[in-house]
Amino acid sequence: MNKKIKNAFESFNHMTVLIIGDAMIDAYVYGTVNRMSPEAPVPVVDVEKREYRLGGAANVARNIKSMGAKPILCSVIGNDSPGEQFNDLMVNDGLDNAGIVQSLHRVTTVKTRIISGGRQIARVDEEIIEPLLKADEDTLFSRIKNLIETENISAIIFEDYDKGSITSGLIQRVVKLGNKIKIPIAVDPKRERFLDYKNVTLFKPNFKELGDGLGIKIPKEHNAILEADVQLRSKLNHEISLITLSEKGVFISDRKSNKTFPAHIRNISDVSGAGDTVIAVATLCLAAKLNTSILAQVSNLAGGLVCENTGVVSIDKQNLLDETLSII
Repeated sequence: MNKKIKNAFESFNHMTVLIIGDAMIDAYVYGTVNRMSPEAPVPVVDVEKREYRLGGAANVARNIKSMGAKPILCSVIGNDSPGEQFNDLMVNDGLDNAGIVQSLHRVTTVKTRIISGGRQIARVDEEIIEPLLKADEDTLFSRIKNLIETENISAIIFEDYDKGSITSGLIQRVVKLGNKIKIPIAVDPKRERFLDYKNVTLFKPNFKELGDGLGIKIPKEHNAILEADVQLRSKLNHEISLITLSEKGVFISDRKSNKTFPAHIRNISDVSGAGDTVIAVATLCLAAKLNTSILAQVSNLAGGLVCENTGVVSIDKQNLLDETLSII
């Protein structure tokens, strides 16, 4: 088994993954709090430093790259100053921007996290969340189609943050194209288009998204989740469900079997970006044709490892491999 896992991790280095979704900038303002504001009952943060990182679907791309594969991010951002900063961050991170569309009708999403004492105390979001205009959707799909035709794509990821870059029409067009040429398609969904992802390979909601997406209340225990998954499968006709359960681990099922793998004990610092890591690692394992049991366990470990860091960070490949080999 160890040899199989090592070979899979090595195979990641030869893969190209297309990531389609809502890309953004994660901004961090670090400072100290020594007093309350005289203007309102809120803390005053004395700023010490600022950091800017790629976030959302771009963080999935960063995780794909950190695992040794080549990511190509496809997204629509604003033709604005943060958009230029976004492109600069892409260059700095060594990412291909061939799939990035800048639109006059959008603003670049920026999430600013205020951090003091190692903890996030507030977040400020700047964004437009309306669906893409048809013209922007057509431009984005044209980029995606061209990349699929010219690159040797190993897998496609939909990373949906409900910010409007993924429309129902785009989903249908990409899934039809991907299935036609047998490219595995993985999805990290949100509520707005939850049931639009029909006929994909892997569907990865978290526990809350599963209940919200189906419009039902689900106890967090295996048999109840299994019943919900049966309902989900009847609506989407997908191959694999990977449902993240936070402190309870992950549930995975295909058309033959199902199992819940418990979480490993961690010193959790920040859960930001954990879902991005899980979908990235799961997709690579899918493309490497690892069985669902190994896929779930490796993804579960990856999500836990990044939670030990403050802020959105990408997975360390060697660290993940070492831990995988010691546990599985």
